[in-house]
Amino acid sequence: MLNKTILIVLDSVGVGHAPDAALYGDEGANTLGHIAEKTNLSLPNMQAIGLGHIDGANLAAHPAAAGAYGRLTEASSGKDTTTGHWEIAGIKLAAPFPTYPDGFPQDVIEAFEQAIGRGTLGNKPASGTAILEELGEEHMKTGKVIVYTSADSVFQIAAHEEIVPVEELYDICRKARNILQGKHAVGRVIARPFVGTCAKDFKRTGNRHDFSLEPTAETMLDALSQAGFDSLAVGKIEDIFCMRGITDSVHSAGNPACIHSLMQYLGKNFRGLCFVNLVDFDMTYGHRRDVEGYAKCLKDFDDALPAIQSKMGENDLLLITADHGCDPTYKGTDHTRERVPLLAWHKGMTRAIDLGTRDTYADIAATICEGYHLPQRFGATSFYNELELK
Repeated sequence: MLNKTILIVLDSVGVGHAPDAALYGDEGANTLGHIAEKTNLSLPNMQAIGLGHIDGANLAAHPAAAGAYGRLTEASSGKDTTTGHWEIAGIKLAAPFPTYPDGFPQDVIEAFEQAIGRGTLGNKPASGTAILEELGEEHMKTGKVIVYTSADSVFQIAAHEEIVPVEELYDICRKARNILQGKHAVGRVIARPFVGTCAKDFKRTGNRHDFSLEPTAETMLDALSQAGFDSLAVGKIEDIFCMRGITDSVHSAGNPACIHSLMQYLGKNFRGLCFVNLVDFDMTYGHRRDVEGYAKCLKDFDDALPAIQSKMGENDLLLITADHGCDPTYKGTDHTRERVPLLAWHKGMTRAIDLGTRDTYADIAATICEGYHLPQRFGATSFYNELELK
């Protein structure tokens, strides 16, 4: 039986367009592959556990790699954070969350304004930084909150921390979450607080908070916690799952803080899962189409990997994957419909194990549940026995 499982989601690190990418306008996207091509990227520690063996990674295959590797194909419709993480945890969605390429319907905006007692600005798809440059000063003059969306299923609310205090912004988001149900049940309502004096220096703060829908079915987090195992969350995992099935959480912001929180958890005597999201790949570099920054962020994680491995003991398992793509070399600024990498490693591994191209992210949930002798009802296939754990 497994002792500790560390599941790290490299947010948006896709490895090549999915079979149905053309339906999303994403044919030809390859987040990791294109970054590697343009920057001569080397990730020696992940390559040593099999990353270079994955089709689409565009990295050299380590000749003596010791780890299991493969690709995951998303079974759910969509290419957003909530859909990807839910499927990793065992939920496959039959229909995508709603998106609003022309902004939200007027009846939704009117109900929202009435609920919060403020007007709104924007109500259109936009880059998070560009919308502040465009409407931030008007927001400060009028007190109206900025509402915007993207190609993803999100209702984002930006407000200056001196105009709308953070706790008030969170309350505004809760009211929006209550309104956005039924046919308008977006995946996430996101608080986007910012600071600064004018359009030239507005800057978003670390007080972002996501208000997701509650999971619509059982997840591996529910299964673990109900069986008495630890179910720990780092970063925005607690938001994505609305704390359901989570026994302890640290809402760290940014990759370095999240890796620090993971290391602190690894220093404790827990038994179960530590589920980590590393958001900077997506939020800071993918959406902003910063190829060099994305490459450095990947290198920084790769440099941190040996310290994570050193904290692992016998019967501990490390899993590394992603939730979607966000190819910084691709058109637009949105997520890309891609397959994602799958890496698995434990201290007893002596050779490279090919896990193949798999049909659903939920194979991870099936594997983790099997590792703790729990029944899984996710319609997925475990690869636990292929990992050669003793």
